[in-house]
Amino acid sequence: MTGLTRLVDKRVLVVFNPRSGQGESTLPQFLAGLRAGGAEVTERQLEPDTRMAGYVEDLADFDLLVGAGGDGTVSSLAYAARYKDVPMLAYPAGTANLIAQNLGLPRDPVQLAAIVADGHTVRVDLGEIQVGEETSGFAMLAGAGADAAMIRDSEDLKEKFGAMAYVMSAMKQLNPKKTTFHLVIDGEPRTFEGIGVMVANFGMANYRLPITSDISPSDGKFTVVLMKAGNILRLLPNLIDSVLVKMNLSDPVFSGNLETLEAKSVTVDADEPFPLQYDGELHVETTPFTARILPGAIQFLTPIGKTELDT
Repeated sequence: MTGLTRLVDKRVLVVFNPRSGQGESTLPQFLAGLRAGGAEVTERQLEPDTRMAGYVEDLADFDLLVGAGGDGTVSSLAYAARYKDVPMLAYPAGTANLIAQNLGLPRDPVQLAAIVADGHTVRVDLGEIQVGEETSGFAMLAGAGADAAMIRDSEDLKEKFGAMAYVMSAMKQLNPKKTTFHLVIDGEPRTFEGIGVMVANFGMANYRLPITSDISPSDGKFTVVLMKAGNILRLLPNLIDSVLVKMNLSDPVFSGNLETLEAKSVTVDADEPFPLQYDGELHVETTPFTARILPGAIQFLTPIGKTELDT
């Protein structure tokens, strides 16, 4: 516990979702480590029908923030804590935990406590999404189309199959619905035919495999991914492309299936309404939606550097 002594008298607020993830939680061991290091820990459990902002109204009274849950919990808490300049740990207590994976965080509670004690942070952007009169936040990506349909189909499988549910549901999207999308990208209209649109802030999927190249969570811009392929399997070569580019082994050669654009603001509409997801949470809303970048909105605790977050 030697390294944890840097936590002495640190005030840590822990907001956790008791319904996240599968199996036994490692959170108690993590909290025991913080307290053993001398931290003053306040725990707040998420309750139904309570706005996330209510859990962090007094965040100025704390030195550190921990969000324990899945990607939806972490991103909504980060949005509630935006621009409050309190470092936050994205504790991986959900099924996929893509935000934690992008940040290079381990799952071991002892190692996570050490990362909190070390205090190294990277300031990154967040996304703000508006559907009708409702405004929410996201950290990783928002999407309409095939990716949202995949998440919808995985919901009934997650309890039994865990992260494999996403793979199983992806295989069901071999022939997804195709339509015409109407975008407004930084004020400029754009139309294309395809199976979906992703508005990405972080760029790595499971196992830190890049979704596509040239995505940075700290450049003040989204990467808008236009999914033109006729089915999900045709997107696999793009994943291979991204891995090869990441390893400096090749230039991309499968660019016809995807097109990427940069934007600070994007509005997405479609001829046929599509389900909407952001940070792995499916929502009852459908297109149209508008996403805006919030530059440098949150400091995430992480063991890695800013350049390692880029794809």
